[in-house]
Amino acid sequence: MKAILVFLFIAIQGFSAYAIDTLTVKEDGSKFITNTYYKLLEDSDGTIKIDNIINNPNFHTTTQTLPFINYTTKAIWLKITIKNKTNQPFLPITITSSVIDNFDLYYKDAGNNKIVHLFSDFPHTNLRHVSQNLIHINCSILPDSARTIYLRVQSNSNTVIPIHVYSANEFLQSTSSQTLAMGGFIGIIAIMAVYNLMLLLIVKDRSYLYYVLYIIFLGLNQMLLRGYGTNLISGDKTIINTMVIPICRVLFGYSILLFVYEFLQIKQNGKKSHKFYWSLYLLYTAALICIILGYTHIAYNLISISAFVISIALISIGIALYLKGFKPAKYFLIGWTLFFISIILSIARNQGLITYDNFTGNIILYASALELILFSVALADKINFYRQQKNESQLAALTIALENEKLITEQNLILENMVNARTRELIESNQNLSKSIEHQKAAQKQLVETEKMASLGQLTAGIAHEINNPINFVSSNVKPLRMDFLEVFNLIEKYRDFERDPLNKALLDQIIEYREQIDIKYIQEEILTLLEGIEEGANRTSEIVDSLRTFSRTDSQSLKMADINKAILNALVILRNTTPTYISVTPVLNRLPPINCYPGKIGQVLINVITNAIQAIKSKPEHYNETISIITNDHAEYISIEITDTGGGMTDDVKQRIFDPFFTTKEVGEGTGLGLSIVFGIIEKHEGSIEVVSKPCEGTSFLIKLPKNLA
Repeated sequence: MKAILVFLFIAIQGFSAYAIDTLTVKEDGSKFITNTYYKLLEDSDGTIKIDNIINNPNFHTTTQTLPFINYTTKAIWLKITIKNKTNQPFLPITITSSVIDNFDLYYKDAGNNKIVHLFSDFPHTNLRHVSQNLIHINCSILPDSARTIYLRVQSNSNTVIPIHVYSANEFLQSTSSQTLAMGGFIGIIAIMAVYNLMLLLIVKDRSYLYYVLYIIFLGLNQMLLRGYGTNLISGDKTIINTMVIPICRVLFGYSILLFVYEFLQIKQNGKKSHKFYWSLYLLYTAALICIILGYTHIAYNLISISAFVISIALISIGIALYLKGFKPAKYFLIGWTLFFISIILSIARNQGLITYDNFTGNIILYASALELILFSVALADKINFYRQQKNESQLAALTIALENEKLITEQNLILENMVNARTRELIESNQNLSKSIEHQKAAQKQLVETEKMASLGQLTAGIAHEINNPINFVSSNVKPLRMDFLEVFNLIEKYRDFERDPLNKALLDQIIEYREQIDIKYIQEEILTLLEGIEEGANRTSEIVDSLRTFSRTDSQSLKMADINKAILNALVILRNTTPTYISVTPVLNRLPPINCYPGKIGQVLINVITNAIQAIKSKPEHYNETISIITNDHAEYISIEITDTGGGMTDDVKQRIFDPFFTTKEVGEGTGLGLSIVFGIIEKHEGSIEVVSKPCEGTSFLIKLPKNLA
């Protein structure tokens, strides 16, 4: 029994150790991507494509807490499921403090099943214009939804990959904190560099020259490691990782060797140390040769080895000199030991031996700042030594203080001028932005007017055709009617002649013959028939004119009582010419009370929606039993109009955007994308609503609701 319990305990522990959880990000929260959340796939030569990744069975769990790229791997793939519990439709994903060549994110779009590819240079969702110095990607994840993503990280360096997933608000706060910390470090670097450069000019000691170089390359390395300055290089930015960063690290190594050589007076304090010391330059020189030859991977490894060996060597030399009584070695030992401890902790952090957090992530930054202060104290102690040797040292210190005060004043003045200049630029930019917005509004208004004119042209063409039919009918009846009247007039004239000569039997016989010839009874029936046709054409024309009168003032700003059923019939009369014969239009108009509305604008809504239904059906490749049904219903507070067609339908993505201005699914030149946007605006003006139900290949239904008593 005990053996079974032990086996179950080990199995449960093993399962929990390798189970992969969903990484949930809450509002104002953030998480590192640890081995609890990701599965790993090594890409040794960096050639695996996303198509071979999505369903790749080689993803596996790992005991490494954070993702790690080792000497034999060029790139790694991470598979993570992230759930968004924030209010924003995206989550920033960042990499900090690592030498990264490429950072790519992939996921499958649920809408069209396509693979979406984002990368660190991809345009980001606006985060209140925070300037980014981090490698980051904004991953689109709707609130309260989850998404499986695939991250590809490529680097030539043997390094840990600290990937952080933030909420949008936490990202802003974290970025501000990191920027503040880096700003403080840069401030220390700048102050120390300027301060010691001034001391160099005063004291004329080469230690200060090498110390200034050491400060500059230390600051430059930390800035490049955190992504600052990458925007200065356009195009392929991998040159930063393959050339700039490793060369800066080599120069940093040279600068510390030169500084320590002068500061600890290696040449004067021991010949053995002097010879050994020069051999240390060979380590960084070998790394520099590899960089020049293009062996970046080997160069990074040599730089790491050189830093470790030289750190131990300098500590050993410092201890030896301090034991000999060389007092300046005390401050150097404290500062360099702290820096060396920070490197050890950094390595332990990268190997997952200690937790990766904001403190351990910036531990080298903090240690470097403290080291700079201690080295400056050591150099200041050297100044005191010079002061004891020479009386002029006091004057030099006073000069340095005055120069520093002058420098600070000048810097404040320069900063004030820069702030004023920047303020003027922002004011000018704001004015330009206001003008751009005004121009955009004017252009949009012009496009709306263009859409109205296009609709008016369509209506005019339809009305012209509709009126032409009855007018042609009337015109065709005029000629035979005129001939009938002429024959009747001739008969009447003959009767008048007979009336003047009633005894003329020959004239009477001629009248009887002419009357039988023209068939007076037929003429009578024909005249009545032709008059009925003319009357019908006139009524038809009157009906069309009456239908058009509703749309004569679409921009009217006054509310009027209107019959919606009549408005629908008028719209159908106008659109009769544009409706193909294979489309059956079926109005089911239930009794409706007149409602208070803008009749012209309601007519415009009906014309646009019914026209869209006709065009949707016409765009189908084949037509069978095509119908458009229009159903009206009376409700307690509103009336409803439901227009349903058997067109091609819409996808969810299209359905969500059909009311957006300028959005259209038609070919270029066939529409402005403003028709339904205008419809939506008119319905909003009536305080009503419009709903769309549609599925691909199943047609579309628009449900319009209008209040009865619009105030």
